[in-house]
Amino acid sequence: MAWKIEYSETAVRQLRKLDKGTARRILNFIDKRIAPAEDVRTLGKALRGFGDFRIICEIRDLELCVLVVRLGARKDVYR
Repeated sequence: MAWKIEYSETAVRQLRKLDKGTARRILNFIDKRIAPAEDVRTLGKALRGFGDFRIICEIRDLELCVLVVRLGARKDVYR
């Protein structure tokens, strides 16, 4: 089962502000780990590999869609 990944406008802007290496790591994680996962909820703990970065998502089970709402540094992303 493959999940469709969508990005909010806010997430796209925040992604563009990151350095290319960090942005690439985040996109690779989303494309290679989240999209093909059977249950995306089991991957929440895997964000430890991103240091102080967090990815905030909305999971739409009926559509098999993960909407990336926000991403960024831990100190700012929850505001």
